[in-house]
Formats: sequence, C-alpha cells, structure tokens
Amino acid sequence: MNATPRICATIEARMTSTRLPGKVLMEAAGKPMLAHMIERLQRVPRLDDVIVATTVNDTDDPVVELAERLGVSCFRGSEHDVLGRVLAAAQTNEVDHIVETTGDCPLIDPAIVSDVIDYYLARDVDYVSNALAPRTYPVGMDTQIFATDILADVARRTDAPDDREHVSLFIYNNPDLYKVAAVKAAPHHTAPEMRLTLDTPDDLKLIRRVFEALYPTNPEFDLSDMFTFLNGHAAS
Repeated sequence: MNATPRICATIEARMTSTRLPGKVLMEAAGKPMLAHMIERLQRVPRLDDVIVATTVNDTDDPVVELAERLGVSCFRGSEHDVLGRVLAAAQTNEVDHIVETTGDCPLIDPAIVSDVIDYYLARDVDYVSNALAPRTYPVGMDTQIFATDILADVARRTDAPDDREHVSLFIYNNPDLYKVAAVKAAPHHTAPEMRLTLDTPDDLKLIRRVFEALYPTNPEFDLSDMFTFLNGHAAS
C-alpha cells in the first residue's frame, strides 16, 4: 500500500438500465447526468481520482467517450459481475480505498461524500456507508467506502450472483467477518423517504428541475439547497 493511501471514487455506469435505458447520458442544465456526477465528485478533497466503471458492451462506448472527453479514468468489465468490474477498476488504477457510487446519483453531495470518507479514515473499520438500514439520508446520496483489499477478500469468498451484482452486499451482510459502520444524517438532512436518485421517468423529471433551477447560478449547490428549492416548489 502507498505511504499516502490512494482514495478514488468508482461510478458504476451503463446504458442498459432496465427502467430508464440511457439515463446516465440524459441531460439536465445542458450536461449529461454522468458529467454532473463526475463534476460533483471531483469537488471531494480526499479523492485522488474518479473512475467510471462501465461494461465491455458496445452500447457503453458513449460512456467511455464521455469519460475520455472529461479527462477521467475509465475501466470496462463485466456487465453482470459488477463486483469483479469495480475490483479490477481499482486494482488497475492502484487504488487503496474505494468510494463506491452508482451512476443513478447525479445529485450526490460532495460534502456528504467527504463526511463518509472522514468517518471511515478516523476509525478502525472495514466498511462505512450512509445507506445502511435504517437509512436517514435521501436516496441518491448513497456513498460507501472500503479498502480494495477487503473487496478482493470478498471476491475470493463468494460467487453468489447477488453478491457479484451488488458490490458491497456480502460485506454488510457479514458483520462477523468485517467491521461495518454507518453514517447517519444530521437532523436537517434527514429525509429517508425522499428520492433524489435517477431510476424512473419521474426521477428524471425531478432531477432535471433541480439542476435547471440551481445549477446555472450555483453549480456547487448542496443538499440543503435542494431541500430549500423542493420545499418551496411543489412537484408539478
């Protein structure tokens, strides 16, 4: 391991989403959702890089092209073995600690990601998440962090399809093997029922409203700004 551990975010992104195909490249405020997410993660001080982890499918060529255009790392792997894809992306890029995210979180708040990273680094734990049950943050702020070595250990232990599809499932389902910790939202950020994720046409409509209202005048808007806007503007 490096003297100064290398901490990188991975974004799992592909074009063949079941409910909303092509969602990661759909636009809001003039940019693809994935570009917004990359931009927001690049504002996290602790991150050394953002790595787009996409598939080898031809349908994901546009995802690779976007990553290249934005100057961020990109790795291509299995569509279904997402665990293997994220692990190989981390190992290829010499990552010590993985901040795992998914492409359906374009509104992710850099300050919340930073809080999760800081919580992890300050404790003797293997895994930290702000999305463990009972969740407190809105859906769409989901952040997880663990060592690449831990994920390699998981890969050796399980070939179960669910474990390979859901990267960190085996970790938090096995607290006897791994030290697991949760970050809870402060009272002013607690809204577990709120959807700020990109998975359906209704989600797309809401996220576009948020970006188009806030991004032009304040590209660095945070979760509090989102709450203020949404509380003042009933969904149409």
